[in-house]
Amino acid sequence: MLSIRKILQAGSIIFGLSATLLLLAPALFLDLLSLNSGDAALQWSMRMIGITLVALAGNMWMNSKQQSNVSVRKVGQVMAVAATSLGVLTLLIPAELNWFIILYAMVGFSFGIAYTIALLKKSN
Repeated sequence: MLSIRKILQAGSIIFGLSATLLLLAPALFLDLLSLNSGDAALQWSMRMIGITLVALAGNMWMNSKQQSNVSVRKVGQVMAVAATSLGVLTLLIPAELNWFIILYAMVGFSFGIAYTIALLKKSN
């Protein structure tokens, strides 16, 4: 289960970085997504997402370190769906696609693929 654990740790770091940006500079994140960065409600929403990502990042890290192989596999299954869904939702953003949106979607798809490959390897 080493590879799923490492993917969880890498994802935890990426989510932690995203959370930091969302908490400290929500307007910048909104600008990168080509959304209205001057909207106070959107900035508040970005901060709420940031707090949620802090919790998710922490849980991913702790699951990678402390859970049984069966539990880690189940977490990997959930994260494969979540990461792929993040990629899809990022591409469906109600804004004109730009380099950041495409890059962010690619990160989600990359993690979804990584989890899926690791899960398939372990099932053989």
